[in-house]
Amino acid sequence: MVVGFNPGLLGNPAGTFGSPIDTLNARNPGPVIEYKYKSAKPKKQLKEIRKILLPEKKKFLFLKYGFKFNMRHRCVVCGSLHEWEMSDPMRPPLPLSQVNKGRPLQGNYCPKHAAMFKQMEMLEQKILAEENGLEFRNFIPKPKMPVIKSGPATNLNQSDIASLISLGWIIEPPRGTKEGPYEQYTRLMLDVQGKLAQIQKIIPIMEVENNGEE
Repeated sequence: MVVGFNPGLLGNPAGTFGSPIDTLNARNPGPVIEYKYKSAKPKKQLKEIRKILLPEKKKFLFLKYGFKFNMRHRCVVCGSLHEWEMSDPMRPPLPLSQVNKGRPLQGNYCPKHAAMFKQMEMLEQKILAEENGLEFRNFIPKPKMPVIKSGPATNLNQSDIASLISLGWIIEPPRGTKEGPYEQYTRLMLDVQGKLAQIQKIIPIMEVENNGEE
C-alpha cells in the first residue's frame, strides 16, 4: 500500500496557499487562503465574512429552505468532504445555523472555511480590542507542511500505529518478539482503534452515496 498526498478538489494539495481570494470564489471549495476584504471598516468586514460562512441552503425555484450540506464530515458552506483529527489545532467548532449563533448543524467546515472562520474570530477580537483602546495583530493562516522522514520507520508511538492502521496498514511486532499480556492488550486495543477509524471514514461516503440514490 502506497500512501501519498491527497489532492484538493481543485487540484491543489490540501493546505497549500495562493493569492488572497475575493467574495466571488470565497464560498467555493479550494486551498486555504487568506480572505481579502472589500471593505476597509472592521465592522463591515465582519458582516462580509459572516455572510460568506453562512451554511448553503437548498433551493427550489426561488425559494430557499433547510441546509444543503448538513451531513457529517461535509462542509456546510461548499459541501466538500473532510474529516478532522481531534488533535488538529485548526479544527473548528461545530457550525451554527447563523455562523456565530443559532442551532448547531451536523456538518463541519473544510480547511479553507475553517481558516476563514478563524479569521472571523480574530476580526471580532480585533474590534473588541479597538473598542477598549488595545492593539491586536491580524490573523494570517499558515500552511501545514507535512513532516517527511527519510529511511525506514523503526520507532512508532501509539498514535502513529493507530493512524497507520486507520489507513489500512497492518502493524505486527517483529518476528521472535515475546509479548506479555500488557503488550498484547496494547497492540489489540490499537488495532481496534485503527479499525474504528477506518469505519468512521467509510460511513460519510456511504451516506453520500445513499443520499445520491434517493
